[in-house]
Amino acid sequence: MKKILLVEDDTNVSAFINKGLTESGYDVTVAMDGSVGLDLALSKSFNLIILDIMLPSKNGLDVCKEIRTNVIDTPILFLTALGSTENVVLGLDSGADDYLAKPFKFMELQARVRTLLRRSGLKNDAGEDTEGEEIFKFSDLLINDDTKTVTRAGFDISLTSTEYRLLLMLVKNQRKVLSRVDILEEVWGIDFDMGTNVVDVYINYLRKKLEKYGGSRLIQTVIGMGYVLKEGE
Repeated sequence: MKKILLVEDDTNVSAFINKGLTESGYDVTVAMDGSVGLDLALSKSFNLIILDIMLPSKNGLDVCKEIRTNVIDTPILFLTALGSTENVVLGLDSGADDYLAKPFKFMELQARVRTLLRRSGLKNDAGEDTEGEEIFKFSDLLINDDTKTVTRAGFDISLTSTEYRLLLMLVKNQRKVLSRVDILEEVWGIDFDMGTNVVDVYINYLRKKLEKYGGSRLIQTVIGMGYVLKEGE
């Protein structure tokens, strides 16, 4: 059973979501303020975190940032009444994977939940590889798109679901220059440039993780154009 942490201080909204997700077969843990939600996220294992922004004691943006600072790659869905472009940018820049504005239809929330859980790519219950896996290779980088695992030079690389989608896009388009708008549309589903530096931030995240155990830089910057996956010259 997939475990979901819901951090929401509105009792009516919290009860509504909790009831719906529980009836859909999820194990839901509810926190009513940011500090409690952060403590739970850091101390327990969840498959998904649904996080409001306007929370008592600690706002959702700070909670999200601290979760990512602690290298926890659980998918995070922001659920909030603050639905302006600026707030979407803030949410994504803080490390969230998706953003749903209130009011919302429960079926839309369900769809977002299913998508994020699917993207997180949990292994099968036995944790074993399966036959017919879809493997992508570049240099000493190896991606198994069935188990959603990444290794470089034999070292396991732990990625968030967003980092994984970004890397997979680069690998599938290796040696092709991808613009920031191309990446925003493919990875975040945003088909215009919102003026956010979220792409650059996530490229830096990826570089640090891919270069953690040494090795050359694989993600190159093409000034004024975007990014390309190729070995340095």
